[in-house]
Amino acid sequence: MKTAAFEVPRPARNERAVLVGHAQTERGHLERSLEELALLADTAGAKVADVLVQRRGTIHPATFIGKGKLEELKELVERRDAELVIFDDDLSPAQVKNLEKALQRKVVDRSELILDIFARRARTRESRLQVELAQLEYTLPRLTGMWKHLERQAGGIGTRGPGETQLETDRRIVREKIARLKAELQAVERERETQRVRRRREYRAALVGYTNAGKSTLFNALTRAGVFVEDRLFATLDSTTRQLVSPAREVVLLTDTVGFIRKLPHHLVASFHSTLVEAIEADVLLHVTDAADPDFRRHIAAVDQVLDEILVEPRPPRIMVFNKSDRLSADEASVLRVEFPDCVVVSALSKDGLDGLRTELFRRSAARARRGHAPRRTAVALTEPPD
Repeated sequence: MKTAAFEVPRPARNERAVLVGHAQTERGHLERSLEELALLADTAGAKVADVLVQRRGTIHPATFIGKGKLEELKELVERRDAELVIFDDDLSPAQVKNLEKALQRKVVDRSELILDIFARRARTRESRLQVELAQLEYTLPRLTGMWKHLERQAGGIGTRGPGETQLETDRRIVREKIARLKAELQAVERERETQRVRRRREYRAALVGYTNAGKSTLFNALTRAGVFVEDRLFATLDSTTRQLVSPAREVVLLTDTVGFIRKLPHHLVASFHSTLVEAIEADVLLHVTDAADPDFRRHIAAVDQVLDEILVEPRPPRIMVFNKSDRLSADEASVLRVEFPDCVVVSALSKDGLDGLRTELFRRSAARARRGHAPRRTAVALTEPPD
């Protein structure tokens, strides 16, 4: 039974939003981060009305931004008639409470926005379970303070207020539901393991990369799978596996996986562990990168950070695949090949370079067959971060 106390709020369609960023790093990085936040907001169904940036000062412990900037934000949301304020960084429960009180608007941080998008995009039973688990684990530590208006200030016998009782009740309900969802996901993972056992004789490649790098388009171009493709973030949440067959009838199993993003909430990575096992156990990872994105190096670093968290030893080899070469000049493509000597430059849209990528996969598959089947990697559960 759900209670309003721990439901994750979702932005309504076409809700007007003001984005807020804090310049903790160089200016160019902040601008690109806010552009990405605007894409996230659009994917969630919000319309960006304006952007506010605090370029100086440290993080304010109570409201994240300083007093003067908070007044500026209040005037801005009223002038723009915005119903929602989205911060590019994670906020503490106290900061959200103080900001909503001062602004009289709903306040959402980056992690909550990403969780909302995943909830909207989830289609299969497994992805819905994964997203719900991530939402509950994100919300659990934020239950504190929701019942402050009912607490008693005095201590001692007889002063336990109804607020504390309700808080404990909500925590128990959330923990019980988390335990049930984990049990259901373990059952799903056992089903997936049965499928993986049947596939282990085949050579397996997994597409990984930053969201909207064109993984699903590349997957469709290589396998004719017809996976859903949309020019928005996180169009694909569920992993899909199809056969890639050579003219000589050699078979490679190719898997499309969920995209990664900067500051991906840890609970979301942990919840999607069963889906990401396809990447953990692959014989090779195809790290797909949008070569036309000026910030692609930071995207590579963000993907590497998540892979470092989920991969176990021995780690599968990686092939850097720079997609969207149709948007590059010949000189830009040459620079990429010099900086990344073993990379493959392709265009899933125009099909340029795909034959070379297929040839490389079949070459590696044949090499593994000559060596015999190596011992398979096994997945391990992700550990939770310390509270």
